[in-house]
Amino acid sequence: MNDYMICMDASGDIIRDAALENGIEFVPMEYSLGEEMRTSHGCESEDMLKKFYDGQRNGDLTKTSQISPYMYEEYFKKFLEIGKSILYFCLSSGLSSTYQSAMLAAESLKEDYPESEVLPVDTLAATGGIGLLAEKAIANRKNGMTIHENLESIRAVIPKLRHYFMVQDLMYLKRGGRVGAATALVGSALNIKPILKIDENGKLVTVDKKRGNKAAMSSLFTFFQENYNPELDKKIYICDADTPELAQSLAEKVKEAAPKAEIRRTMLSPIIGAHTGPGMLSMILFGK
Repeated sequence: MNDYMICMDASGDIIRDAALENGIEFVPMEYSLGEEMRTSHGCESEDMLKKFYDGQRNGDLTKTSQISPYMYEEYFKKFLEIGKSILYFCLSSGLSSTYQSAMLAAESLKEDYPESEVLPVDTLAATGGIGLLAEKAIANRKNGMTIHENLESIRAVIPKLRHYFMVQDLMYLKRGGRVGAATALVGSALNIKPILKIDENGKLVTVDKKRGNKAAMSSLFTFFQENYNPELDKKIYICDADTPELAQSLAEKVKEAAPKAEIRRTMLSPIIGAHTGPGMLSMILFGK
């Protein structure tokens, strides 16, 4: 039986067509821009995202709030009540407690809905990494995989995911406790653009530092050359926090080097953007 929902965090980025055509559902997540509380339902409009990043540039503070196990239960119930099981892609457990909360909710729902299941996936990923995994799950479901076969297939490729990204200002990551104060101070001086990755434990680590955007983007391109594994998947996500010129330039370089690559361009969700700030540029792919 392969009649089950594929669901993902609103912190994940996936191209709109893939989400709409395949009935991808998003667990809504709350965030604030200045004094205003908002809810992200995934695949936000470009206009809304531009306003969000302009707000950050103008000094509006941004933060996100965690989803409680109870909120997960209330969200999942509407699918379980119509007999659907759910394969749910969570933000990395190295960055958030969403996976632990989703697991608690799944356990709690078993008694009332014994015929259906909620299977949370700790993606050890964020942004387009979640999108890449969701697209793989969509293909698996189309090929007739059951929910459990799909879960195992996805778990097998998670260690091969590679996330590399540059940020304009590490103070955003420092504020959310994602990097230390010393690292943030070094990066904010001298126009240094830190390059970070999500490591095998789903945590953020700094892997390079470049002076200026052009050098930082070249560093991202080098990571692409060293890691890209088209035999596993030709798709590459390039996600940006309202820096379209840099994203387009990177996409063109990649396409020139790998003409058969399937490049997915998306703007970064406000849930992740709240912690990275405007001008972030990421490249996410399956590696060697």
